[in-house]
Amino acid sequence: MECINPSMAAFLPFTLLAAAFYLAGASWVWLRLARKVPERAMLVRMLGLGALLTHGFALYGHLGLPLDLNLGFLEAASLVSWLICAFILLSSLRHPTLNLAAALFPMAALLGILTHISSGDVRMPRSEDGLFFHILASLSAYSLFALASVQALLLAMQNHQLKHRHVRGLISVLPPLQTMERLLFDLLLAGQLLLTVGILSGFLFFDDMFARGLMHKTLLSMAAWLTFGLLLIGHWRLGWRGMTAVRWTLGGSLLLLLAYFGSKFVLQFILG
Repeated sequence: MECINPSMAAFLPFTLLAAAFYLAGASWVWLRLARKVPERAMLVRMLGLGALLTHGFALYGHLGLPLDLNLGFLEAASLVSWLICAFILLSSLRHPTLNLAAALFPMAALLGILTHISSGDVRMPRSEDGLFFHILASLSAYSLFALASVQALLLAMQNHQLKHRHVRGLISVLPPLQTMERLLFDLLLAGQLLLTVGILSGFLFFDDMFARGLMHKTLLSMAAWLTFGLLLIGHWRLGWRGMTAVRWTLGGSLLLLLAYFGSKFVLQFILG
């Protein structure tokens, strides 16, 4: 693990403040799930907004903006976690997504701190706006599918408890099953649209998407796109839902995880 870069030291207060906001918001959600405090959705949103602002400012420095773009493994993971938390807050205005903050806010706090402690150096010129757009669209798609995966796991737990007629615990604080499924497919549809933009922009701005070093990402991303596309069509035409939707969602998300973060982890931490 590397020492903290002196030029990054100025961002440490923002990283720590973001972690404090994230953990405070997550703690309130956990206490609400345990029925020890009232809901107070606005309080959680304000804490989340404070976390996003301070985390975003720290990320601005960690990513090397505006001159270039540093997208090492931890930087990319921290950016994805920031996008996930932003999507949680935005979607909470219409859907019951704040429960997801119980697990995903602490994850964002941890990744923010790890990024500050051990910063990678995988830089690309910021002037390549087409490539920057491709990366932003792809990471946004990954973030929505990560949210969909957590939603799918909650849906699986809810299905299991309903099947065994457990009416206490987690099921008592989750929205109705139909609402949970509708939110899952809303996330999948939005993620599929962004993934489509990401793949198309890759073919547009890269010289060869099947070149060495890119082929596995391209093939795995296209396999994930096909998986999610079949799931959405199956839901629309054949009424796929429940555990079928859960399995397809987790399978497609695993393909995307391997496509981007799997290769980055091997190249940066194993092969150096």
